[in-house]
Formats: sequence, C-alpha cells, structure tokens
Amino acid sequence: MQAGHWYSVLPPLIAIFLAIRTRQVYPSLFIGIWLGWTALTGWNPLLGLRAALDAIIDVFQDAGNTRVILFSMMVGAMIMFTQRSGGVTGFIQWMSERGFVRNRTGASLLVWIIGIILFIESNLIALVIGAIGRPLFDRFYVPREKLAYIADSTAAPVCVMIPFNGWGAVLTGLLVAQNVDNAFFVVLKAVTTNFYAIFTIGMVLFFILTRLDFGPMAKAEKRARTTQKVTRDNAQLLVSDDTLALPPKDGIQPRAINLIIPLAAMVIMVPLGLLITGSGNIEHGSGSTAVFWAVLTGLGTAALLYRIQRIMDFKETLDLFIKGMGGLIPMGLLMVFAFALGATCKALHTGPYVSTLAAATIHPKLVVPLVFGISCFISFATGTSWGTFAIMIPIAVPLAQHLDLSLPLMVSAVMGGGVFGDHCSPISDTTIISSMATACDPIDHVDTQLPYAIVAATGALILYGLLS
Repeated sequence: MQAGHWYSVLPPLIAIFLAIRTRQVYPSLFIGIWLGWTALTGWNPLLGLRAALDAIIDVFQDAGNTRVILFSMMVGAMIMFTQRSGGVTGFIQWMSERGFVRNRTGASLLVWIIGIILFIESNLIALVIGAIGRPLFDRFYVPREKLAYIADSTAAPVCVMIPFNGWGAVLTGLLVAQNVDNAFFVVLKAVTTNFYAIFTIGMVLFFILTRLDFGPMAKAEKRARTTQKVTRDNAQLLVSDDTLALPPKDGIQPRAINLIIPLAAMVIMVPLGLLITGSGNIEHGSGSTAVFWAVLTGLGTAALLYRIQRIMDFKETLDLFIKGMGGLIPMGLLMVFAFALGATCKALHTGPYVSTLAAATIHPKLVVPLVFGISCFISFATGTSWGTFAIMIPIAVPLAQHLDLSLPLMVSAVMGGGVFGDHCSPISDTTIISSMATACDPIDHVDTQLPYAIVAATGALILYGLLS
C-alpha cells in the first residue's frame, strides 16, 4: 500500500478547520478538494482548480455514486407523497385511536414510537412529532423542552440505526469509494456497535417510563408541573404553534395505509434487490442498487395507491416528485463534494499516510475511541453529520485496514460521533428544525438536551475503549 506525503493530510485538515471556523461545510469541502488537486498538479493553483472541477464532475462517472445521490434526493419526494396524501396524518390518528394518549407517559410513548417508525428521514421525524406532540404535551403540561428532546433523539439516531434511507446510502457510498467490499453489510454490522445512537434512543425510553430527569430538564419539568407553563417566560420561539408539516390535500380522508404501504414496499424491496443483484447471494448484492430500486418501488407504489384512491392525478404526482427532489438539492451537492473529497484523499494516499503515522505513535486500543472523539468534535463544531462522515471515513477506513482493527467497529465510531453533533449542536439543522417543529426556544432545547447527549457519548467512548 503506497503511503502519501505529509501534505496528503492537508485537504481533510483544512476542510475541518474551515468548516469549524466558518460554519460553512460546502465551501470548506471544495477548498479541501482544490488544495488536494493543487498539490497533485505540482502546486499550480489554476491547474489544481481545473482538476478539482473535473474531480467533482467525475463523481458521476461512478454509477454507484449517481444512484446514491439520486436515491437520497428522491427521499424528498417520498416525504412529500406521504404527507400530501394524508398518510402521515392518518397514521397519527390511527395510533391515537389505539389508546396511547391517556396520560403523559402514553403521549410520550406515542411520539417515541412515531420517531422509530418514520426512519426514512430525520427532519420528517421532527416535523411529525412536533405536529402531533405539541397539543398532546400541552394537554398534560409536559414542557416543550422534553418534546424537543424526544423529537431530536429519535431523528438522526434512529435514521442512522435503520440505514434503509439516505443515511445508509451516504455511508455505503463513502465506503464504496474506499474500495470496501460489501459496503452495505459493513454499515449494517456497524449499526450493532453504534453505541451513541443506541444509548440515546434507549435513554429517551428510560426517561419516559421512569419520569426521572436531571439537570436543566428537571428544572423545566418542575416549572411545567408547578406553573403549568410549557415554555419559560420570555422564551424565543422560532415559529408559532402552527403545524409545520405539509398539510394533507383538501377534501381527502387521512388514511394510515397511505404511509404504511409505500414504506413497507420500500423496506421489503431492499433485501429482494440484494438477492437479485447478488445472483441469489444477499451478501454479494449491490447496496446502492438495492436501495435505489427500493425507493423507486416505494414511490411507484405510493403513486399507484394514491391514483386508485383518486387523491392525485399524474400531473400532481409528478409536480410533487420534482418539488420533493428539489428540496434536497443542497444535500445532493454535499454528497457530490463528499465523494470528490474522498477521491482526492485516495489520490493523495491520505489514508495510508495517516495509518502509518498512527501505527508509529498511537496505541491501537486508543484509535477507535480517538476516532469517535474527533468525529464528535467535528460534528458538534460544524453541525453536520454527513459532512463529518465525508471527512472521517476516508481516514478511518485505511486506519482500520492498516492496523488490523474491526472495520465495522471503526465505521460505527464515525457514525456515532457524526450523529452526536447532528443531534445536539446548536448550529445543526436537525437541532434547529426540532426546535421549530416543537415550538421550543432553541437555546433551551440545547441546554436541556446536551447533558443527556454527553452521558450517552461518555458511555459510547468507554465501550469503544473496552472493545478495541
């Protein structure tokens, strides 16, 4: 394995520094790509710029990359479909009729279950939980801080634990870019040791069932119980209490099947697609192809189902499809830059260089905890998990291979660390959307959630140290 030069670490390091300094991930990633290709072209900045632009375009030469980007953007169409058809609203009503909302514990369990089931997209989870949870929690005088905590803790942590979505596609694509065999199965194996996400989801359920809290959350609970104020005085709410989710189409009857059937079709198609692409052997299947087929199947099922019910005609379906994909263009651009940075680091042999350096300076048992800690720091400082994945996967994979460490364990450290920041950073889009969806002061949300996140991260760090 050819090792790179000292400057091979500059592109990811510069990308990290600029992302932290400017809070702008897109230009930071691009500058890292440009710097890498400048080094590869004899430090000629103009030739480096041309090569960097070519590297970005070359991302689409890989069919797997293209499938991942298209699939992730089509998730936006699925979100639009299930909301506009009344599927999300119907599902919420159906769950409510099952008697889950007799008390505050039942209301909390309901939104927790919703967060688990709507694993397709983190922002959808927050929006739906906010829409159904605000009136329920207000009825039982549960503080908005607790609702925001549940929404945020069943958003990114759930999505990364059930990777039949954009999260799984991004991680699979990044691993494929590092020539990892059976990349989708590596992601699935990494889920079992993603301790931060496991602890986060489990802690939410624990606090719901026991009604035990600590720190600022305990003070918020006491305020709500004694004064019946679900928000503190002078709280700065980002939005009003109006529902933020896309409303169902006028004149239709909300039905749970309009959400359940498309999602079920999508989930079932993943293993079927793996069997087909693997010629009968699911372990040899193409993850990106299977998930791409799955989301197409889900969308096609939804379109047919809604047409049969006369909810949407072809034009309405197509308009929603385009609008949904258009809403996730920024995410698609981030993925393009992420793939390009990974290719740049590969051309510079960044991974082998870092691996060689680490082997000589760091005890192998400390590598996985260190990768987790660094991923936590980057994601919290930048507010993006996917940007953290893009920076850390090209470094973590060669480290695991060179030091003979468990690749799924190393990947899970990056996954958990990336989710930490997306989960609780004050500049994370998920944090902001959770605050908006639940009509909670964003600073109050961060203050009450951060102690819980630190506990989960500490537990994960200890376990990574024990298992390394």
